[in-house]
Parts: sequence; C-alpha cells; structure tokens
Amino acid sequence: MSTYLLVHGAWHDGRCWERVAPLLEAAGHRVFHPSLTGYGDRAHLLGPEVGLDTHVEDVVRLIKDEDLTDVILVGHSYAGLVISSAANEVPERVAHLVYLDAMVPEHGETALEVQPVTRNLIDLAAATDTPWRIAPLPELPPPFGLFGVTDPADASWLRGMLSDHPVRCLQQPARLDDPALRQVARTHIHCVGAAPEGIIRRPVPATQPNGSPSRVRELPTGHDCMVTMPKELTELLLEAAD
Repeated sequence: MSTYLLVHGAWHDGRCWERVAPLLEAAGHRVFHPSLTGYGDRAHLLGPEVGLDTHVEDVVRLIKDEDLTDVILVGHSYAGLVISSAANEVPERVAHLVYLDAMVPEHGETALEVQPVTRNLIDLAAATDTPWRIAPLPELPPPFGLFGVTDPADASWLRGMLSDHPVRCLQQPARLDDPALRQVARTHIHCVGAAPEGIIRRPVPATQPNGSPSRVRELPTGHDCMVTMPKELTELLLEAAD
C-alpha cells in the first residue's frame, strides 16, 4: 500500500480529485486530497496574507500530523510549487513527486518566473477593489473550455468549486535547498490537449536530480485531467508506486 497526497492547484479545492481518489483506493492505496487554506471547506480563511508558504505549511502539517511516510506527493498546476517546497521540508517522508501539468520551480523561483503569464493576472487584480485576490480564469469556447473541461455538466460541477486565488501565492519563492530533496524520484505528467495562449511548459531535463532518467507521461486532454480523464490519470499515478 502506498500513500497518495493529492494537492489541487489555484482556484480549485480538494473536491477536484473526487473521481481519482476512489480509483486509487480501489487499487489498495491510502489517499488524502485536502483543500488548501482559502479553498473549499477552508474558504473562510482566504485573505491577503495567504501565500505559497501558507499552502506549504498545510501540506507539511498534514504529513506530520498523520505521520505519513513514503508519500507520493502529487501537485497540479500551481501546486507544483507547493509540493516542491513541502518535500524540501520533509524529504525523508516523500517517496515520489508527481508534477501534474504543473509549475516546476528551481530554488528561489516564484510562480511569476516559472509561468510569466501570471503577471497579467496580478495586473488585472490590481485594477480591482481587492488587488490581493485573482478571480478564476473565464470559461472559453471549445476546445479550451473551463481549465480544459468542455462537457457542460462537468464544467458546471467544476465551476461550483472555484474561488479566488491570493496574489501572494504567485509572489513567494519556492525553497528547494535541502540536498536530500534531490534524491526524491520525480514523474512529470503533461496534458497535451488545447491550452490558452501564453501558457508555457519548460522542457524536462533528460535526467532527474537523483541521476535516473526522467519520467514524462502525456494525457491527450486539457489541463484538468482529473476531471476529464480520471481513469487514465489514475493509471499513470499508479506507476509512481512501482
């Protein structure tokens, strides 16, 4: 049995994993998919002081409180920064990092450096009465949809869980300065369906930091593959437990 900790990205909450978690559990694994501070059942905690460090603390606290070890830590989108810094805090408890269509930072980088298009989001927020919060991205015509979700029923379900994202999350740097973190295995899962203009994906080096060949997998769907291709995503996540 492995332990999966699934971390949602910006604007989403822990419910986005509801189609994946049961499949992992049916395969005999333990699964956690919490909502980070400011989202879902913790939406009342949203405020300008919430940042990347807050969300890293959320993940590290859960790992320690539940005394989790050999964790397969999965981060979607913005949460690539979250899982990187969280694993840096407790590398001895993390067996595998899975970057799911995610931002992959180097030490000291912010989301602004990893994904420069986020500057536009901050600038738009700055022109509002609440410059510290960024509204969810708008739904676009197919094939883009709502974070890649085009089915009307699925989009409606997803829309019901989206909430604003604090600017501070995009401004605080990731920390990856513990040498032990380099030994943690990594998998990169890329969603290769339609993506809005301005989104970039850094090439994955041929070799992981631990010296083994990089593991890159692809899913032919939009960004929110946990909604659109949960079965196929689960199969790729199970590879990380091998």
